[in-house]
Amino acid sequence: MKANLKEKLILIVEDEQDIRNGLQELLESEGYSVSVAENGAEALDTLKNFEVLPCLILLDIMMPIKDGFAFKFEQDQDPRIKNIPVAIMTADTLIDIKRIQMNANACIRKPIDIDALLLTVKEQVI
Repeated sequence: MKANLKEKLILIVEDEQDIRNGLQELLESEGYSVSVAENGAEALDTLKNFEVLPCLILLDIMMPIKDGFAFKFEQDQDPRIKNIPVAIMTADTLIDIKRIQMNANACIRKPIDIDALLLTVKEQVI
Protein backbone atom coordinates (compact mmCIF):
# COMPACT_ATOMS: atom_id res chain seq x y z
CA MET A 1 0.00 0.00 0.00
CA LYS A 2 2.84 2.41 0.78
CA ALA A 3 3.97 2.43 -2.84
CA ASN A 4 0.72 4.12 -3.87
CA LEU A 5 1.02 6.75 -1.13
CA LYS A 6 3.98 8.39 -2.90
CA GLU A 7 1.40 9.86 -5.25
CA LYS A 8 -0.35 11.45 -2.24
CA LEU A 9 1.07 14.91 -1.58
CA ILE A 10 0.59 16.59 1.79
CA LEU A 11 1.36 20.26 2.40
CA ILE A 12 2.55 21.08 5.93
CA VAL A 13 2.11 24.73 6.93
CA GLU A 14 3.97 25.22 10.21
CA ASP A 15 6.24 28.03 11.44
CA GLU A 16 8.21 25.96 13.98
CA GLN A 17 11.04 24.32 12.07
CA ASP A 18 11.45 21.34 14.42
CA ILE A 19 7.75 20.47 14.17
CA ARG A 20 7.73 21.03 10.39
CA ASN A 21 10.79 18.84 9.87
CA GLY A 22 9.52 16.15 12.24
CA LEU A 23 6.16 15.95 10.49
CA GLN A 24 7.83 15.85 7.10
CA GLU A 25 10.16 13.05 8.15
CA LEU A 26 7.33 11.05 9.72
CA LEU A 27 4.97 11.36 6.75
CA GLU A 28 7.71 10.59 4.22
CA SER A 29 8.64 7.49 6.26
CA GLU A 30 4.98 6.46 5.93
CA GLY A 31 5.23 6.78 2.15
CA TYR A 32 3.64 10.19 1.52
CA SER A 33 5.12 12.97 -0.60
CA VAL A 34 5.47 16.15 1.45
CA SER A 35 5.88 19.83 0.73
CA VAL A 36 6.35 22.44 3.47
CA ALA A 37 5.67 26.12 4.05
CA GLU A 38 6.60 28.33 7.03
CA ASN A 39 3.41 30.43 7.02
CA GLY A 40 0.12 30.97 5.25
CA ALA A 41 1.52 33.43 2.70
CA GLU A 42 4.25 31.00 1.64
CA ALA A 43 1.69 28.18 1.50
CA LEU A 44 -0.59 30.16 -0.84
CA ASP A 45 2.37 30.96 -3.12
CA THR A 46 3.39 27.29 -3.06
CA LEU A 47 -0.12 26.15 -3.97
CA LYS A 48 -0.20 28.51 -6.96
CA ASN A 49 2.89 26.76 -8.35
CA PHE A 50 1.69 23.17 -7.90
CA GLU A 51 0.62 21.37 -11.04
CA VAL A 52 -0.81 18.54 -8.95
CA LEU A 53 -2.50 19.83 -5.82
CA PRO A 54 -1.97 18.23 -2.42
CA CYS A 55 -4.62 15.88 -1.10
CA LEU A 56 -4.33 17.34 2.42
CA ILE A 57 -3.06 20.48 4.13
CA LEU A 58 -1.82 20.26 7.72
CA LEU A 59 -2.27 23.83 8.93
CA ASP A 60 -0.90 25.44 12.07
CA ILE A 61 -3.17 28.22 13.31
CA MET A 62 -0.72 30.55 15.06
CA MET A 63 1.96 31.73 12.61
CA PRO A 64 3.60 35.03 11.72
CA ILE A 65 3.00 36.83 8.39
CA LYS A 66 -0.27 35.00 7.57
CA ASP A 67 -1.87 32.82 10.24
CA GLY A 68 -4.07 29.79 9.71
CA PHE A 69 -7.33 31.78 9.79
CA ALA A 70 -6.13 34.17 7.06
CA PHE A 71 -4.80 31.27 4.97
CA LYS A 72 -8.07 29.33 5.25
CA PHE A 73 -10.12 32.42 4.33
CA GLU A 74 -8.04 32.91 1.15
CA GLN A 75 -8.14 29.19 0.36
CA ASP A 76 -11.93 29.24 0.53
CA GLN A 77 -12.01 32.16 -1.96
CA ASP A 78 -9.92 30.33 -4.58
CA PRO A 79 -11.91 27.79 -6.64
CA ARG A 80 -8.73 25.91 -7.60
CA ILE A 81 -7.70 25.09 -4.02
CA LYS A 82 -10.83 25.51 -1.91
CA ASN A 83 -11.71 21.80 -1.90
CA ILE A 84 -8.37 20.59 -0.53
CA PRO A 85 -9.07 19.11 2.92
CA VAL A 86 -7.47 20.96 5.85
CA ALA A 87 -6.52 19.57 9.25
CA ILE A 88 -5.72 22.37 11.67
CA MET A 89 -2.98 21.93 14.27
CA THR A 90 -3.00 23.83 17.56
CA ALA A 91 -2.43 23.60 21.30
CA ASP A 92 -5.49 25.80 21.83
CA THR A 93 -7.98 24.13 24.17
CA LEU A 94 -10.83 25.39 21.97
CA ILE A 95 -9.56 23.37 19.00
CA ASP A 96 -13.00 21.95 18.10
CA ILE A 97 -14.55 25.43 18.03
CA LYS A 98 -11.64 26.71 15.92
CA ARG A 99 -12.14 23.80 13.49
CA ILE A 100 -15.79 24.77 13.06
CA GLN A 101 -14.99 28.50 12.76
CA MET A 102 -12.43 27.77 10.06
CA ASN A 103 -14.55 25.15 8.28
CA ALA A 104 -11.63 22.73 8.56
CA ASN A 105 -12.06 19.02 7.93
CA ALA A 106 -10.16 17.81 11.00
CA CYS A 107 -8.05 18.94 13.92
CA ILE A 108 -4.82 17.73 15.47
CA ARG A 109 -3.99 18.70 19.03
CA LYS A 110 -0.49 19.85 19.95
CA PRO A 111 1.68 18.40 21.29
CA ILE A 112 1.06 16.01 18.45
CA ASP A 113 0.26 12.38 19.17
CA ILE A 114 1.80 10.44 16.29
CA ASP A 115 -0.88 7.74 16.19
CA ALA A 116 -3.67 10.33 16.19
CA LEU A 117 -1.91 12.31 13.45
CA LEU A 118 -1.46 9.26 11.22
CA LEU A 119 -5.09 8.24 11.76
CA THR A 120 -6.28 11.74 10.83
CA VAL A 121 -4.09 11.77 7.72
CA LYS A 122 -5.37 8.34 6.62
CA GLU A 123 -8.98 9.44 7.15
CA GLN A 124 -8.51 12.63 5.14
CA VAL A 125 -6.31 11.36 2.30
CA ILE A 126 -8.54 9.75 -0.27
